[in-house]
Amino acid sequence: MSLLPDVEIMTIGDELLYGQVIDTNSAFMGQELATIGLRVRQISSVSDRADEIVTALDLARQRAQVVLMTGGLGPTKDDLTKHVLARYFQSELVLHQPTLTHVEDIFRRFNRPMLDVNRQQAMVPANCEVLFNAVGTAPGMWFEDAGTVFVSMPGVPHEMKYLMTEQVLPRLQARFQVPPIEHVVVQTIGLGESFLAEKIADWEAALPPNIKLAYLPYLGGVRLRLTGHDDGLPHLRQRMEALLPELRAAIGEYIFAEGEVKIEAAVGQMLQARNLTVGTAESCTGGLLAHKITSVPGSSAYFRGSIVAYHNDIKMQELGVLPETLAAYGAVSEATVREMAEGARRRLGVDVALATSGIAGPDGGTETKPVGTICIAYADAHQTVSRQFTFNRGRQLNVEYTVTMALNLLRQNLPTIPAQV
Repeated sequence: MSLLPDVEIMTIGDELLYGQVIDTNSAFMGQELATIGLRVRQISSVSDRADEIVTALDLARQRAQVVLMTGGLGPTKDDLTKHVLARYFQSELVLHQPTLTHVEDIFRRFNRPMLDVNRQQAMVPANCEVLFNAVGTAPGMWFEDAGTVFVSMPGVPHEMKYLMTEQVLPRLQARFQVPPIEHVVVQTIGLGESFLAEKIADWEAALPPNIKLAYLPYLGGVRLRLTGHDDGLPHLRQRMEALLPELRAAIGEYIFAEGEVKIEAAVGQMLQARNLTVGTAESCTGGLLAHKITSVPGSSAYFRGSIVAYHNDIKMQELGVLPETLAAYGAVSEATVREMAEGARRRLGVDVALATSGIAGPDGGTETKPVGTICIAYADAHQTVSRQFTFNRGRQLNVEYTVTMALNLLRQNLPTIPAQV
């Protein structure tokens, strides 16, 4: 078995250092590399200056055997990466005809004039292996120098993702003879990382030495990822999946899916399986809950609509919330969201409804209802269930957490409804 290489990621561009663009490329590359068993040892960001790019390359090759770069491959003057790499590897830029043909075809399809700067996209260092970019104009470039692999990709996320998945990852697997690796993912919600770890401590301690568990927290839940490394025995994945029944027995109430499934997709599957429809009544979430539900392809089969009742007048007029309820308990209360959910179910003509209300912040809180106080409710033909939480991590996270908890409330209560014929 060959020794696996260390990987370094290098992102290039002043916009990253100024904070004008958030680096999502590194996260994606790190996740994808992990799926084939390669680990990122260093991530660095470099400005659009030739000398700094060269210095970063010199340092990277001391730390890693694979250096993955993104950025600086556009047609404008500040895009220096290709020129720097040509000089760094003692080469010259030459025309790559297949890339030129591809770029010309793109401009022809969009009926746009092709400028000389666009033709320059087809110029590449003579000693690189060109990685065809089917979704953009800038090709990727693969270099091997003194035992180190250097790969340059566009900084545009969808172009980088295409090159990584279609070309770079398979080439790395072949180049370094990466041994088989398997991942099994279990999605949990409603329990924090430390509490979850305590509940499954004995199960985790008993895992075979070639199978490791990673806790990957997200807002409102934890993604559990089992990674199995080849141990020379057959049926690695089946052996990993055989470990799950004991895990389900320990934390089954918090598991909403297995595999790369989001909570909105999981509840969508539950709704479809029961032939049920859903609608939402939203205050503090402002339609985000409806957006999450409808972000799932095929959601029109079960989602009917939403009423964004931000003002109390709309809560009363459109959802039938009683004035005395608002006067006695306030808009942010379990009493109010219960009436909102029941009103939405009637008004939208759905089987089940969700409602949200809260104090997202940064102001509006009181001593009894501080910023981050959120209330959610679920209603069907047989019951109405409500919950109140206090979670203050800033306005946007407060809103997102509300949505996650509302979807979880739906998940918890759907099994009590018989499937509709």
